[in-house]
Amino acid sequence: MWAVTVASGLTDLSTDTLTGLLPFYLAQTLGASTAAIGLIEGVADATASLVKLTSGWFSDRWRRRKPLAVLGYGLSTASKALMLAATTWPRVLFVRFLERSGKGIRTAPRDALLADSITPEQRGFAFGVHRAGDTAGAVLGLTVGLIIAGTLGERAYLPESAFRVAVIFSLIPATVAVIVLAVFVREIRPAASFPGEAPSLNPAREYPRFRWFLVAVVVFTLGNSSDAFLLLRAQNLGLSISAAIGTLIALNLVYTVLSPPVGALSDRLGRRKVLLGGWLIYAAVYLALAAAEESWQLWPIVAAYGVYYAATEGVSKAFVADLVPSPQRGTAYGTYHAAIGLAALPASVAAGIAWQAVGPGAAFVLGAVLAFVAGLILWRMPGAQVSREL
Repeated sequence: MWAVTVASGLTDLSTDTLTGLLPFYLAQTLGASTAAIGLIEGVADATASLVKLTSGWFSDRWRRRKPLAVLGYGLSTASKALMLAATTWPRVLFVRFLERSGKGIRTAPRDALLADSITPEQRGFAFGVHRAGDTAGAVLGLTVGLIIAGTLGERAYLPESAFRVAVIFSLIPATVAVIVLAVFVREIRPAASFPGEAPSLNPAREYPRFRWFLVAVVVFTLGNSSDAFLLLRAQNLGLSISAAIGTLIALNLVYTVLSPPVGALSDRLGRRKVLLGGWLIYAAVYLALAAAEESWQLWPIVAAYGVYYAATEGVSKAFVADLVPSPQRGTAYGTYHAAIGLAALPASVAAGIAWQAVGPGAAFVLGAVLAFVAGLILWRMPGAQVSREL
């Protein structure tokens, strides 16, 4: 658990050094519209999720998780170097496609590896610790991005030279992460429950509660646009680039601190209750983002947003492990991530179009409504009590 957490944290340090700067680089330096930014983020997320489906199934079939995880981290690291040559937004789209492909290769096998190494009674806590490590890396990465923007950029403009410095820095922790995963993570092979045949490509058909959960997740994700729009909303309300990135840092600090205890809470109260609470918080946050009129209002909003992340990201992954047994867990995680990614593409594109056509508030109201509908579906989920024998 700890080596995987460290590798994930270093990777997020690398990735989020660029995450906070990329929307401004696209919009200001490369002249990309909000619709183009939504397309880039949506295609990136959809690509990652489709690859996760394949890599998850293959890890079940091969009964090995670690090699795929190392390959995925390595591809993401190599692709970041190509960002130095991404001088148009279509080139950025291509680099994001490659980088997210690496994420797709590694994520489902890594999640299955983590789930297989932890008892059911501690899954929520373990995934909470993993998410906290991820998010601590994100906080550090966003802080580095803020420093670069503050020292090499202007209050409301990010020059290309500053973004290039961020790209070069991001390669260092990403490389270390690959080394940590390759050297210190131990392979845990799942049980062979499929003698003579491949694992099913559709665990949702075999496990009805997992299928019900997927439906709720897809509905929710259709309104869950990229956090790039949070950054753009912050600037829309008058924050500087550095202050806008600061809102993401505040979000991730809350997320980091709360992920382990909220994950442990899901071990005691059940995943569904905690997830429902998180989705309701999300709906309230998006309504608040739509209604905000002053820049100071963003700070309490993003703090609440961090609570939503703590209550959903790790808990959702623990819930998948509860609903599907180990031999099909890689495929289940791949299916789960694929469902999210396919829904994320129209979500981000629709948010970008709504922003341009109606205004910033329209994208956030849509997200709030769909989060509420998803909560109703999850609330009506039959037989939600998980079985401990999984």
